[in-house]
Amino acid sequence: MIATFRRLIVSLLVICIAMPLPTQAAMVATDKALGSAERQHVNQLLARADVQARLSLYGVNASDVQARIAAMSDDEVAQLAGKMDAMPAGGDILGAIVLIFLVLLLTDILGFTKVFPFTKPIK
Repeated sequence: MIATFRRLIVSLLVICIAMPLPTQAAMVATDKALGSAERQHVNQLLARADVQARLSLYGVNASDVQARIAAMSDDEVAQLAGKMDAMPAGGDILGAIVLIFLVLLLTDILGFTKVFPFTKPIK
């Protein structure tokens, strides 16, 4: 009984292994793989809530943006991803200047530096 069962299982395994399956294997070019990764990166950035809020302020629908990204070529998506990665995260240089001014002002008031003549250090 067990020998018959084993013989049946082995026969089925041999048939499954020998049977040709409709497969299609091909090499994926590096630029195509990177193109899909860059497209996914752009879609992730555009899916953020703050980006969608800013787009809605401009009157742009998020589904329209996704459709346009899908219609772009891989080169266009790579160029867009490069521009998005090169943009400053905080906006412009004005915020950095204000921060440096406030730090210098605070250190002047505390008496660590003497940069501004209009401050009097705390004694």
